[in-house]
Amino acid sequence: MPQTNLKQVVAAVIIQDDKVLICQRGEDHPMPLKWEFPGGKVEPEEELRAALKRELDEELGITATIGTRITVIRHTYANGNGVELHFYRVDEFEGELENRIFNDVRWVGRAELTSYDFLEADVAFIREISAGRIF
Repeated sequence: MPQTNLKQVVAAVIIQDDKVLICQRGEDHPMPLKWEFPGGKVEPEEELRAALKRELDEELGITATIGTRITVIRHTYANGNGVELHFYRVDEFEGELENRIFNDVRWVGRAELTSYDFLEADVAFIREISAGRIF
């Protein structure tokens, strides 16, 4: 797949009290009602951490301290669209969480993650978290 078709995406694994924040896409979004980690598309010339900080403010109204990069996953969907997902850990943020765009937002224990219908690109990562191999 040509590099130009690979969309750069950042996502936050926000952890609090041994729970992870997950978000459900709205009915009017691509891949509606699928679960994902908050984050989004990186704009041209935007630094990855800056993009994630911006996305978390836009989606959840928080000012996050972006931690270490956990992993990078490349995935190509059946329609040919590809993503390169950069997952970052977030342990601290300021402000009250405010659901600005999602159908639902939940704090869940890592063992519960596999019971949610996540985006295809997130599934292998979810298994790793659920098994206790990440965080």
